[in-house]
Amino acid sequence: MNTSLSEEAITLQRAAHDLMYLGMDGSPVYSDDLSRRNGEVYCLTTALYNSGAKGDTVEEQANVCLALLMGYSASFIDHGERQDHVQNVLDRCWDILDILPASLLKLRLLTACYGEVFDEPLADEARTIIASWDFVSLTSQQQEAVEEFQNVVDNPYPWEYVDE
Repeated sequence: MNTSLSEEAITLQRAAHDLMYLGMDGSPVYSDDLSRRNGEVYCLTTALYNSGAKGDTVEEQANVCLALLMGYSASFIDHGERQDHVQNVLDRCWDILDILPASLLKLRLLTACYGEVFDEPLADEARTIIASWDFVSLTSQQQEAVEEFQNVVDNPYPWEYVDE
């Protein structure tokens, strides 16, 4: 993959992750910081989407799709294009997921896709990947991905109120 595309995807993934977890460490969240970060994520997401870049290998394509889904999920800015863009990315993901080998990247992409469509076979495939790992020697990235997956499964509609 073109180094700049790789860097762009990783930069967006980090920015979206930081925005999603802003204040989770107990530190205060200031509105100006939240607004700035939200705008950054939206700009990075829009730039990557509009570039039309997809990546050369299946892993590169998965990283671009993951970055875009994370960006759209993290940012609350929507000028009416979000749903169409997310659907286009999801359509790309269906082909990628079929050929992407079981890995941390696949778990993260399955989690992002599941967070959009809540399709149980996606969660089942993610659980299969997690079950194949040795829990004694999980890396910090694997632990975080497992926690993120579990959070999406446990809280499928984090931004909606559900009447009980």
